[in-house]
Amino acid sequence: MGNAFYPGRVWLDTEGKRIQAHGGSVMYVDGTYYWYGENKEKTTGRDDIWHWGVRCYASKDLYHWEDKGLIIPPEPDDPASSLHPTANMDRPHIIYNQKTGKYVCWLKIMKKDGTQGETILVADHILGPYTKVREGLQPLNMSGGDFDLAVAEDGKAYYYFERVHSELICADLTEDYTDVTGYYSTHFPLVSPPFVREAPAHFVRKGKHYLLTSGTTGYLPNPSMAAIADTWHGPYTNLGNLHPGDETNTSFHSQISCVFKVEGKKDLYIAMADRWLPEMMELKYEIYAELFENAFNLDKKSEENQQKMIEYLGDDSHRHTAIADYVWLPIRFDGERPYIEWKDEWSLDEFE
Repeated sequence: MGNAFYPGRVWLDTEGKRIQAHGGSVMYVDGTYYWYGENKEKTTGRDDIWHWGVRCYASKDLYHWEDKGLIIPPEPDDPASSLHPTANMDRPHIIYNQKTGKYVCWLKIMKKDGTQGETILVADHILGPYTKVREGLQPLNMSGGDFDLAVAEDGKAYYYFERVHSELICADLTEDYTDVTGYYSTHFPLVSPPFVREAPAHFVRKGKHYLLTSGTTGYLPNPSMAAIADTWHGPYTNLGNLHPGDETNTSFHSQISCVFKVEGKKDLYIAMADRWLPEMMELKYEIYAELFENAFNLDKKSEENQQKMIEYLGDDSHRHTAIADYVWLPIRFDGERPYIEWKDEWSLDEFE
């Protein structure tokens, strides 16, 4: 690719290989951007391999990315490890602790019984090596799903996560960022998928806190929601659909994983998203949203409805996510309200 972004098209690294940093984030360190995420190169859907560690790329310009390798490798020789390739490891997030001098990485692990927990690792450099310090953490004794981590200017850190199929939680982290303190707030309580909010992406702009979230339809895309607050813990006010011009109600067939501000730009925030299933874009959101509601709502839940959902959509545990693409788009603002418009091609030069 040249000096431009092409949302939804195959993105290759500087060696000509497909970038493998799914459910990822971007971090800016000493003049270099680091893009890290789930390495899905071996996840073809033909076996039980869910991931092959966490891979990281480096760039000076956000367009061209050099593969820096696996910063957290899988542990194929230990079936009990949360880093075993068949463990459902998702959405790595890394933050830097100024006080301890450590990079702290949290990983979401979906267990075989359906509950979800966290593995936490630390390193002296963003590229590792990382050492596990906690495994199987149940934050606040809850099943913790998709999440984001954020650090305030005073060094205090926060953990935004989906309490699985229930509500969104904002929890304070301990001083070393490897656990929760016990103080938390709750947001957007909803009855069941597809309405429950997940995949939170937090950012701060002009003193306002924003949370971008998706609904809960597995790898299938759905409408994103934007919310705003004055403080880390809210309360958050729903601002509505983040992609008002998207007639498919699928967030342009993608799910946001992170929002970051571009260094040197006055007001440019990029929403980075995954297009998990580029080969299934013909599916209609209205149809599978109803299937999810019938399968998970306690008033409608039945084995028959669960089976109908699987027959129509397939099984998320066997998806060919090695071919998932990326959708990076700039966030526009109408006053304090964020929104995202589709662009086939765009560049940083369009922004001050």
